[in-house]
Amino acid sequence: MPALTQLIADNRQRLDVLLADTSAPDFNSLVAQLEDMEHELSRVWSPVSHLQGVLESHEWRDAYNEALPLLTEYGTELSQNVRLQQAYARVKEGLPAEGVCAQRSTVEHALREFHLAGVDLEESDKARFRDIMRELVATQANFEHNVQDAADAWLLHIDQAADLAGLPDHTMLRAASEAEKRGRDGWVLTLDYPTYDAVMTHAENRSLRENFYHAWATRASDQGADPRYDNSDNIRKILALRHEAALLIGYGNYAEYSLATKMASSIDEVIGFVRQLAERSRDGAERELAEIREFAGMAIEPWDLAFRLEKFKQAKYSVSNEELRQYFPVSKVIEGLFDLAGKLYGVTFERKNDVATWHEDTRYFEIYDSAGQRLGGFYTDLFARGGKRNGAWVDECINRKKLNGKTTLPVGYLVCNFAPPTADSESLLTHDDVVTLFHEFGHMLHHLLTRIDYPSIAGINGVPWDAVELPSQFMENFAWNYEVLQRCSAHAETGAALPKDLFERFENSRHTGAAIAMMRQLELGLFDFRLHAEYDSTEGTDVLALLADVRAEVSLMQHPFYNRLPHSFSHVFAGGYAAGYYSYKWAEVLAADAFGAFEENGIFDRDTAQSFRREILEIGGSRDLMDAYVAFRGRKPRIDALLRHNGITTT
Repeated sequence: MPALTQLIADNRQRLDVLLADTSAPDFNSLVAQLEDMEHELSRVWSPVSHLQGVLESHEWRDAYNEALPLLTEYGTELSQNVRLQQAYARVKEGLPAEGVCAQRSTVEHALREFHLAGVDLEESDKARFRDIMRELVATQANFEHNVQDAADAWLLHIDQAADLAGLPDHTMLRAASEAEKRGRDGWVLTLDYPTYDAVMTHAENRSLRENFYHAWATRASDQGADPRYDNSDNIRKILALRHEAALLIGYGNYAEYSLATKMASSIDEVIGFVRQLAERSRDGAERELAEIREFAGMAIEPWDLAFRLEKFKQAKYSVSNEELRQYFPVSKVIEGLFDLAGKLYGVTFERKNDVATWHEDTRYFEIYDSAGQRLGGFYTDLFARGGKRNGAWVDECINRKKLNGKTTLPVGYLVCNFAPPTADSESLLTHDDVVTLFHEFGHMLHHLLTRIDYPSIAGINGVPWDAVELPSQFMENFAWNYEVLQRCSAHAETGAALPKDLFERFENSRHTGAAIAMMRQLELGLFDFRLHAEYDSTEGTDVLALLADVRAEVSLMQHPFYNRLPHSFSHVFAGGYAAGYYSYKWAEVLAADAFGAFEENGIFDRDTAQSFRREILEIGGSRDLMDAYVAFRGRKPRIDALLRHNGITTT
């Protein structure tokens, strides 16, 4: 707090000096100074924000929560500063018509942000907008903390091994270790994602699966085990605050407000896109579900689907997740992933052991170009543990900056929640885990390979939110290539690479359940977008009723009355995906179509890879994304590649 308080005070004073200068501002005298100030504040705040999500420390969380209002107030104050906005407008007028694309984009992005933060409002409305932002940030943080605390508070003690039949050995070992830590006999199962996934996929005990499903589906809700963590009020408050903020700025709802920073241009375009994908995927999903039901010889409940799907794949293709898992030690997967990046982009990686980290499992790597020039670095924190936020993500530690002849290289965090190593074995990844790691590494390359010098539009910054997932989902495709997987695999006992016949069986099973998964993602995207587009400001919105309506339209399964999906939907209520969850599918269309260029020219074709790097990965927010995509692909993206990659055929 002392560091942040002092830095913000210094920034305010520095800004006053800049605005007191009566000479005509230009890019270097004004914009570059603001970029420098914001960059310094970001690199001080980023570790604070990051560590509160990965440390089991309530003290750290308290410090984070104490600092949030300070940061929010300062950020809103800056973006509502009329004198600063007018100075930026004068800088834009003074930029030459040709060239300086990155400078122009930096200024235009800033002017857009001024507008979205209410710079044009009357003073009373500005004050209200600032209050909304402070309250919103605090409420969203509380939402996320409730999800984490509710999961950490739940456990299931099992004293009969028969009740755990089917669970993988690594899950059993971890559960035994958890029991020992708590002074109990038998096994203790916790509600982290690796354990939940293992139970839902492999547990033969249907009651155990239903028990876990209930715990997962009711986290942080009125149906959960502990009412202290109920997010119902947080959801109502978040939706109301977002809607009010959007109205203040002049939009009809928060969905319209959010589209100001996206490729999609209208509510109708987003809804139409989601419904078109759903329409073209529905028949395939219904066929898949009917096939699984016939195989199981019973009705399929939500807690049966992953289990029956896995059994179906084993029976039809003689392949199982657990068999595949033996071939993917995490260190070997990382080695193969680095090798792939080298083939595509000519980069190399080196682990650094002399960099301080926050946990013994954390690693730090540096990336170098083909000439040996350092490009940046990143931390990895890959394993689940108590007190750590669920999910997988990449975040910025330091953004790239080159101002006044001095370059600051980018640094990032890559975080996952894979099953941790045991006393006898390093962590072994499922293929889904491998895909997740490739996905997050795509985000990291986007952050590290940028050539933009201005932090506000470098790397991921300034990129339309519905295109942010393009580099990550693009990378997922390589996790289905045999040559890549050979380099990523070494059997835990024999060291042998993934055999070709196992890969072929596995690849044949690739599309099993793909259409069902597609419909599930579209359900989430449609729910999120309609929630923000149709918000009722007079009575609020009945979130569960809207979810039921969306499910009636696109879901293939009946969900039990206690299902409380919204209460743990952190992407939307605590992350950056509000009115933007559809972005995963929007960007997946771009990614599948982009990967088509590699399928056409050769999977490791260096010219194609260099074009993708130059036109997509390096440009940050300095260009219109669609123009950049067309420069890479030679045309606009088509939806058919995504359907083909998912094995979805339509007539």
